[in-house]
Amino acid sequence: MPSPPLTGRIRVPGDKSISHRSLMFGALAVGRTRISGLLEGEDVLATAAAIRAMGVHIERDGDEWVVHGVGVGGLLQPDRALDMGNSGTSTRLLMGVIASHGITATFTGDASLSKRPMNRVIDPLSTMGASFTPSPGGTLPLTMEGMQPAVPITYRLPVASAQVKSAVLLAGLNTPGTTTVIEPVPTRDHTERMLRGFGAELTVEEADGERVIRIHSPAELRPCDIAVPGDPSSAAFFAVAASVVPGSDLVIENVGLNPTRDGIFRTLELMGADIEKLDEREVGGEPVADLHVKHSHLRGIEVDPAIAPSMIDEFPILFVAAAMAEGTTTTSGLEELRVKESDRLSAMATALQEVGVTLEETDDGLIIEGSHGEPLPGGGTIATHLDHRIAMSMAIAGLVSRKGVEIDSTEPIATSFPNFAALLATASS
Repeated sequence: MPSPPLTGRIRVPGDKSISHRSLMFGALAVGRTRISGLLEGEDVLATAAAIRAMGVHIERDGDEWVVHGVGVGGLLQPDRALDMGNSGTSTRLLMGVIASHGITATFTGDASLSKRPMNRVIDPLSTMGASFTPSPGGTLPLTMEGMQPAVPITYRLPVASAQVKSAVLLAGLNTPGTTTVIEPVPTRDHTERMLRGFGAELTVEEADGERVIRIHSPAELRPCDIAVPGDPSSAAFFAVAASVVPGSDLVIENVGLNPTRDGIFRTLELMGADIEKLDEREVGGEPVADLHVKHSHLRGIEVDPAIAPSMIDEFPILFVAAAMAEGTTTTSGLEELRVKESDRLSAMATALQEVGVTLEETDDGLIIEGSHGEPLPGGGTIATHLDHRIAMSMAIAGLVSRKGVEIDSTEPIATSFPNFAALLATASS
């Protein structure tokens, strides 16, 4: 039977992207950085463990985390492989950090991460002087040797990737001179905002529709106090749930609404979602608000592929919203989803068909026929492919299905949203 309405007020965990960066930048600052609201999921804890292995002291102090930074260039040779678990962000950004340090490191990961492409980071970092010995296909396990001093480069991103951009900028922190990244399509800008907050000399210019980002070294980062806003990717699951479960009236508190990350909420509003921003404010350079979401009658739309970089991780849950809408929703330009924790296009197509959704999978998107708000049939066992977003998206689909949805494993959810099930139970009780 479909779920009871989602009501009340909830608060999702801290933003994963900002949590990773706050630990890394704190490590590269000189002195003590205090972090409140850090996401304590497995991915972020993998970042903390890797930084500790390179000589940085990190401790828990009540509800806060404290990083005793060693300064740019101050990381030490790790005495063991850096196990990154399922975290592509940790891996690619730390590869950037190490690229301009005179140390050697081996990166390992779980079965899912070990399939993900690293050449997109290896290529520019090799140009800066780092050397790599990856597994076949440019995957993990991978050993890299940094170069100190590294060589500054000007790099135009061939794909829209905040991780690649960030890796090059982080390598540039310890590279004498000016390192430049040219971004044809804007991606999430947490790295630029936070590096400025830590005192890096970084400039961003718009030229001919492109963003030109320059970082100047030698850099000396100063420690900060950071309040991590709620993760919009996590909030998206509850925004969709409240939109599709009849009678829902839910407030999601303290959601980060960086314009490079809020595409899911803009897209839901285009579909007719009832989302009101309450108490809009700025926290640590990031826009934040409470989201008041009520059940609404969604309509299928053609999603502009230009919005994809601002919601690339939220397409799995958008597909669930589309399955409940009136009419057809068409998505395109989503090739990037095929090289995430799983092939998210194929995985979501199979999962939604398993619960009775009519759709067509294309090379770069899905075309989904909505149910006009009627409950989905449900049933079947969903293969999550060790992907947390597949698992959570299909759990939300289960709320609006007659037979419910069985998921082969909920363990991957701990990578980004450890209290997902508990919050869902709270909101729907």
